[in-house]
Amino acid sequence: MSIAVECGIMETLLNGHVHLEVTAHPAPSRTTRPRTALIAAPEHHPDELFLPPRLILDDMLRAQKIEARLSGLVLSGPTLRRICDVFHREVEAGLRQEPSSLLMENTYVPELPDGTEEGLFLALDLGGTNFRVLLLELHNGVLVREDVKQYHISDELRLAPAEDLFNYLADCVLDFVTSEGMEKEELSLGFTFSFPMKMHSISSGELTTWTKSFKCGGMEGVDVAALLQRCLHERNLRVTVRVLLNDTTGTLVAGAHTNHDVGIGMILGTGSNGCYMERAERVQHWEAEHSRVRDVCVNVEWGAFGDNGCIDFVRTDIDREVDARSLLATSFTFEKYIGGKYLGEVLRASLAALAREGLFPAEPVNLVTADISAIEEDWVEGGTARTLRVLRQSLAKDADVSLTLSDAIVAQHVARLISTRAAQLVAVCVATLLRRIARPHVSVAVDGSVYKRHPRIRHLMPRYIARLAPNHPFTLFDAEDGSGKGSALTAAIAARIAAREN
Repeated sequence: MSIAVECGIMETLLNGHVHLEVTAHPAPSRTTRPRTALIAAPEHHPDELFLPPRLILDDMLRAQKIEARLSGLVLSGPTLRRICDVFHREVEAGLRQEPSSLLMENTYVPELPDGTEEGLFLALDLGGTNFRVLLLELHNGVLVREDVKQYHISDELRLAPAEDLFNYLADCVLDFVTSEGMEKEELSLGFTFSFPMKMHSISSGELTTWTKSFKCGGMEGVDVAALLQRCLHERNLRVTVRVLLNDTTGTLVAGAHTNHDVGIGMILGTGSNGCYMERAERVQHWEAEHSRVRDVCVNVEWGAFGDNGCIDFVRTDIDREVDARSLLATSFTFEKYIGGKYLGEVLRASLAALAREGLFPAEPVNLVTADISAIEEDWVEGGTARTLRVLRQSLAKDADVSLTLSDAIVAQHVARLISTRAAQLVAVCVATLLRRIARPHVSVAVDGSVYKRHPRIRHLMPRYIARLAPNHPFTLFDAEDGSGKGSALTAAIAARIAAREN
C-alpha cells in the first residue's frame, strides 16, 4: 500500500473532516421549526492543523486540568518547524564529522538495484528477539527463490558476552545450510545487523552502541562482520560475509528493487531510524576510494537525535520518567518518543501522572504499544469496550477500582496525543530529508510494526510531512522485508560492482 502526496498543503483538519453543526433560528412562524445545517468551517490558521482534537468531558474542569497537565505532549506548528531546523543542523554537523547527536554514517552502498542482480545469496537478519536466515536466488534482478528459517534469541543471549551470541548465530547458519543441503557450497552473505555502527567499508564496521533489548559485552573495537566470519570459519562453512548493513539501509535497497524513485528508507517499529541517498561530495567520512561514486546511502541513526540536549525543549517530565526506567537510560532520546518499544510506556507514565493528581482512578502497572493500538482503534471506531478492557488488565491485580466511560475517553485522548506526537516527530525527519534531496518526486520505503499496525500513525504521517515540506511531492509505501531481502540484494549489488571493477 502506498500513500502519495502530490501537493504541499492539505486543507482539512488532520484528525477528521471539519464542519460546524449550527442550529438556525429564523423569525418566529407557525410554519417553521429550528433546523440543523452543516456549513463550511471558517478558515483555520495553518498552525492549528498541527494540533490534536480537544478533550471533551461532561466534567469540563477535569478535562481542562488534564489538558493542562499533558500540554507538553502537544507540539505546535512553530515548535515542529524549530525541530526541523535543529534536525537540519545536526545532519549537516554529522556529515562534516563535527559534534552531533546524529551518526550520519556512510554505509558505502553507492548504488541501488537496477535489474541486473544475479546469483544465490544468504542473508542474516538480527535486530530483535528473533533471528532469521534466508536463502535468496536472483535472476535478472527478479527474486525466483526464497527460503527462510527463524530462530529465537533468548533473554540470556541478548545480555550475554558477544562471543556467545555470535557463536549461536553461526550455529543457526550451519543448521540452515545443512537443511538446504548446501553446507559444502561457497556462498556470499549479507548481514543485517540492526544496531548503530561505525562503518569502514561495505563489509566492515564496529558497533557504536547496543539498542532495544540487547546489551552484550565484549564488542568494544570489534569488527562485527569479522567476528561473524571467524565463527562461520570455525564451523568449516564456505560462507563469506560480503555486506554489513542495518535494517534501514536494507529497507531502502529492498524498496528500490520495486520502485526506482526511492530516495529514503525508514523503519518505524520497535525502534526507529532512517537513511537516504546523499551526494557523495557532501560526506566527509570515507575510508575507501570513491572518486567515481556520485551518491551514497547515509545512515542517519535518528533514534539518538537529541541525546546531546539539542531538543530538550520538547522533553517532558513524563519522557524523563520513561528514560529513567529504560534499559539504555540517557541514550536514544528520540526513539523513546516514537519507537514501539516505548510508546506503551509513555502511555503508562502519562496516565500515572494523571492518577497522582487525582485526574485518573489508578496508576497502570504495565502498558505496551499494542495496547495503544487497541485503544486508538477503539476510538477510530467510536467504541470504548477495548479501551476499558486494556485499562483493567493494566492495573494491579489487587486494585479495587471502578472504571467509567469518562476514564476510557481520557485514556483515548492520552493515546491520541502520544500517537500524534510520534507521527509529527517522524514527519520532521522525513520532511527535512525531502527538502535536502530536492528531487521532483521521492518515494519513501517504510517498514516496521508501528507503521504497519498502528491504526492512525501511517495516515497522520503524510499529512504532517506535506505541511513541513510543501512543494516536495513524495510517496510513502510499504517495503517488503527490507532486513532480509535488502541484505541479499545489497550483497548482489556488491558482487555486481566487484565484477565491473575486475
